[in-house]
Amino acid sequence: MRELAGKTAFVTGGASGIGLALGRAFAQAGMKVMLADIEADALAAAVESLRDVGPDVRGVACDVADAASVAHAAQASYAAFGHVHVVCNNAGVAGGSGIDDISLDNWRWVLDVNLMGVLHGIHAFLPHIRAHGEGGHIVNTASMAGLQSGLGFSPYATSKFAVVAMSEGLAMQLKPLGIGVTVLCPGFVRTRISGSGRNRPERYGPARAPDPASAAGRPRRKPSPQFARMNSTCSRIRRCTTR
Repeated sequence: MRELAGKTAFVTGGASGIGLALGRAFAQAGMKVMLADIEADALAAAVESLRDVGPDVRGVACDVADAASVAHAAQASYAAFGHVHVVCNNAGVAGGSGIDDISLDNWRWVLDVNLMGVLHGIHAFLPHIRAHGEGGHIVNTASMAGLQSGLGFSPYATSKFAVVAMSEGLAMQLKPLGIGVTVLCPGFVRTRISGSGRNRPERYGPARAPDPASAAGRPRRKPSPQFARMNSTCSRIRRCTTR
């Protein structure tokens, strides 16, 4: 899909960080934009901040870990703008890792948001994109942590590896249909993901700080030279399709 002006983009995690930057870029390109986020006040502020960038920017509350919530956000997008062409499954959280204090609640939360959230977005929007026949593109946010295992036993890295594999497999099947797929694999980005526990639903239990005596609770080691090299040269977008 080459022409963006007049088309519609849907972005999860759109209230801040990479999601807000995507929304801004789409609005600047003349697209209609629906920002989706679980954090209502931040979402309202994000929409307001883009008023001068593009006239057709709206927001919808959305918990990507809940398939019904994503389906509702999709319907809100269709009602507001008609057809949706670009879907950015960008929302993500960071949770504890390590082998000393394995929290099943942390693993469920991180995987539900970072992996199932991507699947929920694809499930909600792909039939619509296929049906309208105007072409489209799906952008899934993974991470450099989805390309190497430097984080160790980590729900975050596990989720991002899975998003990379999901995206590459999806791309192969959608290419003949004229629908593109991109997996975004950034390195360190100045976002609020380190404070993502502020939006952790009660069903996953309270966020717990790791035991300071454990490996997970000790200060992080300096990234390995291999990771540093990868991060400096490969903060990149891996495009899964040919044009």
